[in-house]
Amino acid sequence: MAAKRKTTRAKIDPFETDLDKNRANHAQLTPLSFLFRTAATYPKKTAAIHGRTRVGYAQMAARVRRFASALAKRGVRKGDTVAIMAPNIPAMLEAHFAVPLAGAVLNPLNYRLDPATIAFILDHADAKVLLTDREFAPTVDQALRLAKTKPFVIDIDDPEYDGPGARLGSVEYEDFLKQGEPDYAGRWPEDEWQAICLLYTSGTTGNPKGVVYHHRGAYLNALGNALAFGLRPESVYLWTLPMFHCSGWSYTWAATALGATHVCLRRVDPALIFPAIVAEKVTHMCGAPIVLNLLAHAPADVKRKLPHRVEVATGGAAPPSAIIAAMEELGFRVTHLYGLTESYGPATICEWQADWEGLPLEARAKLVSRQGVRYITADDMSVRDAASGLEVPSDGVSLGEICLRGNTIMKGYLKNPKATRKAFKGGWFWTGDLAVRHPDGYVEVKDRSKDIIISGGENISSLEVEEALYKHPAVMEAAVVAKPDAKWGETPCAFVTVKPGASQPSGKEIADWLRGRIAGYKVPRYVVFGPLPKTSTGKIQKFVLRERAKDIA
Repeated sequence: MAAKRKTTRAKIDPFETDLDKNRANHAQLTPLSFLFRTAATYPKKTAAIHGRTRVGYAQMAARVRRFASALAKRGVRKGDTVAIMAPNIPAMLEAHFAVPLAGAVLNPLNYRLDPATIAFILDHADAKVLLTDREFAPTVDQALRLAKTKPFVIDIDDPEYDGPGARLGSVEYEDFLKQGEPDYAGRWPEDEWQAICLLYTSGTTGNPKGVVYHHRGAYLNALGNALAFGLRPESVYLWTLPMFHCSGWSYTWAATALGATHVCLRRVDPALIFPAIVAEKVTHMCGAPIVLNLLAHAPADVKRKLPHRVEVATGGAAPPSAIIAAMEELGFRVTHLYGLTESYGPATICEWQADWEGLPLEARAKLVSRQGVRYITADDMSVRDAASGLEVPSDGVSLGEICLRGNTIMKGYLKNPKATRKAFKGGWFWTGDLAVRHPDGYVEVKDRSKDIIISGGENISSLEVEEALYKHPAVMEAAVVAKPDAKWGETPCAFVTVKPGASQPSGKEIADWLRGRIAGYKVPRYVVFGPLPKTSTGKIQKFVLRERAKDIA
């Protein structure tokens, strides 16, 4: 008699049975929802201030719907690119909602770029529409002549701008909005992985790479920003960070999500920033270390006594502790963030610890200048050895590359699969920034991988030497690069800008001053004085300085 066979039945998961996604319990994450929620909650609240102009949230939502509707009527469809060349003005803010509401992808252009690079971007992105502020007409006009792509051009005639600049298009922005419907429903993303923005890196060599953002990442990083920076409905956010840079580090969406007020500013100038803080009761602002440097070294007649503490977030290279200390003395509290274009801006934060409060200012500034821990909306961060791919010890000494992963990392580089694969090696996004992780878990960037100086087999962090240089009473800006050396292979070479009104020390005086503050082998053997070359986003161009260093005898 044959034995009975046992039949194995697949286990039924009761939590997956008849419990499906539907319109009632699932929606695609998109920052578009922030604007319309805020407009419904605070319809009369001021959304944006621009000179004499005040726009309420209900009014802004209607303008965004008109903008999106007018784009749709022009034939803009899902996957089309809409470029914009404008400073921090309401039109740029509105574009961050209107273009994706039309189903398209927003491409904010860096207005400091040259015409040839702008032309490359327009072609690479296949821009269907280009909005351009009159101030940048000369650059845009040349770019359009060079570009193969011929987008439909819309001129922005900002009432706060009274300088030169021809109109290049057939319609002005405000007239274009009138073509749209104020109750346009829009084309919301069918999938939150859908592209929302296209941002180009400010690469130092070769053509810039197009970084593609998705709705999910924009939504999550915006909320991460709001939490990290303590935004509230009563917050007033001053736009000193360019909105073209990582979509303003996602604060275009973050400040809107909380119902905060945006204060627009066409240009970064301490003579405009200090009065705006006082007049509009600004509570929050962001800026690269160069902006903090400008404020810290502003002329005495420009600086104002701040009636309240202002939260300022900075990112990129760690601001020197001397600058952080100077900002605190002015009435700012500095929060250090770290991120890249590829991570929607901020990906880490130097979270404040209660026991730092009682530390001396210099010791506190050193802790605050670290890159810190991962954002609450980031999945993971690691410091890993580039050769082995293994995580380095958390000893504050072992050097590795910062790696990130999670929902707030780009989709990839547009039309560049090779670069995308390289960036995502081993399931991580490799940033190119060299760092250590301290025993308390906080990460500290030591250098870009290409900027580390190897002298006699010893690694020298250019940032460490720069940190020391910034403490010299005559130094306003400093950059340190490797200079080829027959004996040591490489040796540090410092480029220094002296503070206005300060007497210029000699190179020997600088070197003598550094000895005892840093190890002797780290002291630059060469010191060059003068202005420092910078990228269009204000970053010091070390590749230019490295070339200059080669010619120094």
